[in-house]
Amino acid sequence: MILLLLLLLSMLAAPLHGAAAPRPTFRDTDPTTGVSVRCDSCPPGSYLRSSCTATRKSECEPCPTGSFTELWNYIGKCLRCGVCDHNQVVRTQCTADSDCQCECRQGYYFKKDYGMCYSHSACPAGQEVLAKGTAEEDTVCHDCPNGTFSDTVSAHKNCTLHKSCDAPGTELVLKGSIWHDSVCTTCNELTSRDGGDYLKEILPSFFLHQKINIKRLRRILHKLPTENGKKQGGSGLNLHVRINNWVSSATASQIRQLPSILTKLGADSAGERLQNKLHRIDSNLKELCNLRNEVDVVVFSG
Repeated sequence: MILLLLLLLSMLAAPLHGAAAPRPTFRDTDPTTGVSVRCDSCPPGSYLRSSCTATRKSECEPCPTGSFTELWNYIGKCLRCGVCDHNQVVRTQCTADSDCQCECRQGYYFKKDYGMCYSHSACPAGQEVLAKGTAEEDTVCHDCPNGTFSDTVSAHKNCTLHKSCDAPGTELVLKGSIWHDSVCTTCNELTSRDGGDYLKEILPSFFLHQKINIKRLRRILHKLPTENGKKQGGSGLNLHVRINNWVSSATASQIRQLPSILTKLGADSAGERLQNKLHRIDSNLKELCNLRNEVDVVVFSG
């Protein structure tokens, strides 16, 4: 009997299925009588123009353009619509019952730890884009697969296949790596080009891949040898651009001095790697020249 009674009471206490939730109210004081009254709140998208009295209900007004309220309220003025921060754009416009929604503009993503939009990371030379950056996530990079390379810093580009040096009359001088392409030569060039000429082809991507800091790059730039002994011009240009300008005009002899310049200026690892590349080129050229001379002798003897 007791269980049946409790069940009946719980059924009577439960709200009817689908019944609307009661309208929110707030306590106020009737300015005329001084009596405490319970007033209806205003719905989202409106504000309280006039509070209720003992004989009059609350008066609500729609929010003017450029303002909003998202919740039931009894405030005397709507909230001003927000403004998107730096490097953000409007995703959803502000309406009477919701503030504007912002997102990072193209090329940027939201970093939660700092509450700001940051530029998508660019993958360095030797890596490619595994996943492009979005408004919520940064770029994801990974090393170039075997047989491919990337000689640029980019948030969009993928790695490129190494060129083959198997065309008739073409020989491999330096095998490609993840940050530079293969370097080839022709039989006609073997006696006319120095190892420095071939090293020149990979120098722009070399400086990108090494990630040498700006201060040291500036010192390197000032030590680069020139024909007239003058310092490198184009002071308004990016340091990498200025170094590349020197590379394009440098002689093979000047290029050969670069590994020792790097070492003297404290970039020991970069200097050693570049010297190893040059040594590999010289060794391959020597083998190719010897092979060509042997072929020439055989042909001449025949």
